[in-house]
Amino acid sequence: MNSNLNGASTDISRVVIATGNAHKFREFEQLLDGVFQLVSSSEHGVPSPDEDGLTFIENALIKARHTAEATGLPTLADDSGIVVPALDGAPGIYSARYAGTGASDADNREKLLAAMNGMQNRAAYFHATIVFVRSASDPDPLVGQGRWQGRIAHAAKGEQGFGYDPIFIDEHSGLHAAELSDIEKNRRSHRGLAIASLIDQWRAIEAP
Repeated sequence: MNSNLNGASTDISRVVIATGNAHKFREFEQLLDGVFQLVSSSEHGVPSPDEDGLTFIENALIKARHTAEATGLPTLADDSGIVVPALDGAPGIYSARYAGTGASDADNREKLLAAMNGMQNRAAYFHATIVFVRSASDPDPLVGQGRWQGRIAHAAKGEQGFGYDPIFIDEHSGLHAAELSDIEKNRRSHRGLAIASLIDQWRAIEAP
């Protein structure tokens, strides 16, 4: 299908999301509904690359180029995590494996809560960097970034979301991220803001 962003046309019909995380892919589907026909890298059997960058943008580019090379399709890749200034930025780029390789979401949350035990300064934010490459060798990828401010709770709460959502309190509503509906979360989340930035850039490029 030909995609359309407020009247801006493109010949890009299918875009691969460089993730095997079903929760993350679902958020991309919600945020890009009607924009692109999305497929996940796991549907193409693409193995995860070594994420050996030191920043969110480096790791997002690694994933984007790796997946575009493997599939021959335009690719969106996300690198995101939760940042706690009082912990010198941890978990940061290591958020998904904070408690070790193969750690569960619950393991990561428990380690973070333990690391912050007794801390009064619980400020934190989610960060997302999302990269769009038209091909593996794209010299001018689009980059969108978003930040969601809040703080770390003392205990988990809520049934929605995934990852660190149950222990992250949104600064505006005072609710845990896992208490927010999909619509509410996508409106204010780091990933929602990063996608909005990418769409704005796409409009500027494609507008007549």
